[in-house]
Amino acid sequence: MVDLATFYWGWLLGAALLGFAVGWIAVVHRGSGLSNRASLWLTGLLAALIAVALARLIPGRPGYWLDLGLLMMAAYVLGCAVGSWLRHWVISRHVPAA
Repeated sequence: MVDLATFYWGWLLGAALLGFAVGWIAVVHRGSGLSNRASLWLTGLLAALIAVALARLIPGRPGYWLDLGLLMMAAYVLGCAVGSWLRHWVISRHVPAA
């Protein structure tokens, strides 16, 4: 993973910045979310992919791309969280107590 972060730091930074922008915008747009069944299915899929990556069950180039994809997705999700938190912190209006 350190090799991936060292070699693809620009792409990881781009994924984080894209996530930051999407997180900033997503607070404004309130779309319909995923159903409980779909979110459980996606969580299970993500957990299975992480388990496969940690167990190193996929050798060679496909395993390398799986590791890179998971790392880029983590950077994107972290950027989304930071962007939405920062937007909430900047935009929120605190009403003084009377």
